[in-house]
Amino acid sequence: MLPWMELLTLPALQRMAICGGTHGNEMTGVYLVQEMARRQKEEGDKAWPVPLVLVLSNPRAMQECRRYIETDLNRCFTSAILSFPITDSTPYEIRRAHELNALLGPKDSKEAVDVLCDLHNTTANMGVTLIAYSPNEWICLHIYKYLKGKMTLAPVRLFMVNIPKDEAYSLESVGKNGFSLEVGPQPHGVLRADIYNYMKEAIELSVEWIGLFNSGVMIEGGEVDAYVFHKSIDYPRDPESKQITAAVHPQLQDQDFCCLKSGDPVFLSFSGETVCYKEEEALYPFFINECAYYEKGIAFHLARKTTLKIPSVRVQRN
Repeated sequence: MLPWMELLTLPALQRMAICGGTHGNEMTGVYLVQEMARRQKEEGDKAWPVPLVLVLSNPRAMQECRRYIETDLNRCFTSAILSFPITDSTPYEIRRAHELNALLGPKDSKEAVDVLCDLHNTTANMGVTLIAYSPNEWICLHIYKYLKGKMTLAPVRLFMVNIPKDEAYSLESVGKNGFSLEVGPQPHGVLRADIYNYMKEAIELSVEWIGLFNSGVMIEGGEVDAYVFHKSIDYPRDPESKQITAAVHPQLQDQDFCCLKSGDPVFLSFSGETVCYKEEEALYPFFINECAYYEKGIAFHLARKTTLKIPSVRVQRN
């Protein structure tokens, strides 16, 4: 039997959290969560087919329109950090991570929300990209397959981090099933209508899929493409000052998820010299020239492209 012809029964998805503002200058999630909260207040439980918990994750950073106040909130959700005792010197974002874990988790517990979607923007030309942690997160993979089949105005892709859940560092890992939505390109601190509409459609379709799943119908499996993290590439730097000495090459800029082959230009030095990709293996760059990654020493990530097989699913009935 082909893998996607197998039928897997999974528990009903009774509660979903949608979070915006985890990075306080990524505006689409902030405004979308606020709009959904307005609708929820007007329409009550009938607004969506599954109860939603709507959260603005980092209110202090949102108020200052900054990515974070003291440390990156979206790197604070490993099991180790969530088990740290809180003291007077604990950074604000770690305190906030503990609060969000108590609200939406605890992580790896029966009480955690069934699905957690965290909303992000990127300055890179990544369209609509779902980020998940492992290739057997069937709910996330099915939602991705559904979005890819329904959305026509923006490319939809899946980036797989592929690390153990206790090492998973981002907010969506608190849910029983979790994924983040990266939608771009959009400058930080700016709201674009087209990017807002892409994210809105992706969220509406995600909620629609959960309603369909909970209704008891069998949802057919199949094959989906995914990009699995391989490594990160830094900018060329001066060996003494550590300052960057080149920018992303114009031929690579905005070409997220293209196939990068040996000899392709990747950087253009400030003195006018082209730096080429030298590895034998063809890989796929993404988060190209992401604004927030300059401080992390990352010009872009590289991924291997693979095909994942996902089983058909149906909700468990007692």
